[in-house]
Amino acid sequence: MKNWLYASAAALALSIATVGAQAAPVDLSSWIAEGDGRWNLEAGNNAVKQTINGLPTVFHNAAASSQGQALSGTIQVQEFGGDNDFVGFVLGYHAGDLTNASADYILIDWKQGNQTEFGCVGGAGLAVSRVTGALGNNSGAWCHEPMDNVTELQRATTLGNTGWADNAEYTFDLIFTASAIQVKVNGLTELNIAGSFADGGFGFYNYSQPQVRYAGIEEDVAPSIPVPAGLLLMGPVLGLAGMVARKRSA
Repeated sequence: MKNWLYASAAALALSIATVGAQAAPVDLSSWIAEGDGRWNLEAGNNAVKQTINGLPTVFHNAAASSQGQALSGTIQVQEFGGDNDFVGFVLGYHAGDLTNASADYILIDWKQGNQTEFGCVGGAGLAVSRVTGALGNNSGAWCHEPMDNVTELQRATTLGNTGWADNAEYTFDLIFTASAIQVKVNGLTELNIAGSFADGGFGFYNYSQPQVRYAGIEEDVAPSIPVPAGLLLMGPVLGLAGMVARKRSA
């Protein structure tokens, strides 16, 4: 009888754990475009395409708080050899931050190829940076120059120096909390950074790259981000060391 009760309780716990919040399609019709871009909402309101080669631009959800959420979907640059610039996301973003001298948010950008402008090289690859001011057509947005309000924090694990490919569709999964940011591309963790991050909205980012489609967007409650294996092992190792030390001092 007791074993049956234990088995029933375990089954109930498993069923509760598996019935969590379900990812829901995001209606983009209420999102806001800012900057020098042309964001074209598609039928169904679950995809948007930025079509011009212009200055930095964002398309954001105008939310005061998006922390504790996960965003997923696809990105595709729908051209062949026309340009090689930036696509990506903003996190902790507030309306008007693109030109706000007091802005403080996170920029995740992915450039296709190396290119020199503004006296510096805009490098190919995926990176996460902190923006602390206006984001303009200058070395800040182009090559993450701190003097122009952009400080790079981390480059991607495998895509840090690898650009996106023309017309390839990439899936992304992005987690945003007050203390952690994680980005997966095609199911692989590329950015995983800990810190203290200001709250604000989600948004798509584009700089000088036309014909970019962001689609199939879904939103969910953010799962916990696993601690790296090395840190998980630290607890038992320190515990054993403490036991040895106490035994020696006894």
